[in-house]
Amino acid sequence: MGRTLVELFYDVISPYSWLGFEVLCRYQHIWNIDLRFRPAFLGGIMQQTGNKPPAMLPKRAEYMLKDLKRMGKYYQVPVHMSGDDFQRILATSSLAAMRFVTAIDMTNPQYLEPLSREFWMRFWSQHEDISQPENILAVARQAGLSAELSQKALEMISSPAVKDRLKETTAEAIKYGAFGMPAVVAHYDGEPHLFFGSDRLELLGSVIVHLE
Repeated sequence: MGRTLVELFYDVISPYSWLGFEVLCRYQHIWNIDLRFRPAFLGGIMQQTGNKPPAMLPKRAEYMLKDLKRMGKYYQVPVHMSGDDFQRILATSSLAAMRFVTAIDMTNPQYLEPLSREFWMRFWSQHEDISQPENILAVARQAGLSAELSQKALEMISSPAVKDRLKETTAEAIKYGAFGMPAVVAHYDGEPHLFFGSDRLELLGSVIVHLE
C-alpha cells in the first residue's frame, strides 16, 4: 500500500487545531501518512455552517478549560488557557494571520510548519496578539523567516490571489463536511473521510494502520 494522504485544515485561533497539528506531525512517519497542511479560516467555516463558538455555552466553556489543560499536559503542548481567554478569542480576528500563513504556503511552504507553530505559541502560550502587522512579523522572525521574505508575505495578504486561496481552502473544508476545526480528512478506499477534532486521531491511526 502507498502512503495515505491526510489533510489537516486548521486555523491558529483554534487551540484544538494546535493539539491535532502536533500529534499528526509526530505520528506522520509512524502511520506512514502523506501529511498536508491546509490553512483555512475558522470564522468563515463557523459563519457558513451556522456553528457557534463552544464557549458561548457556559457549561461547555467550563469543561473546555479543564479539557485543554488535560490534553495540553498529555500531549506536552504548552497551550495555556484561562476563563479570560474566551473574550480574547472572540475579540481577535485570525484573518490577517491566516492570510499570511497562506501567502507563505504559496511561496515558501518549507516554513509552513514552524510558522504555524509560532502563531499558536504566541497566542496560546504567551498570550500575545497575532492580529496586527508588527505581531505577525514578530511571529515570522521567530519562525526563522528573513525580514525580506516576511515583508513580501505581509504585502501579499491584501492580494486577490491570497484572499482567493484562503477562501477556496475554507470552502474545500466545508465541502468535506467540516463545521469547525481541526478538520482532518484522510483519503482511502477512493474517498475522503472526515475526522473532526483532536480527540479522534486514535481512530484515524487505527484506520490507517489497518490499511497497511
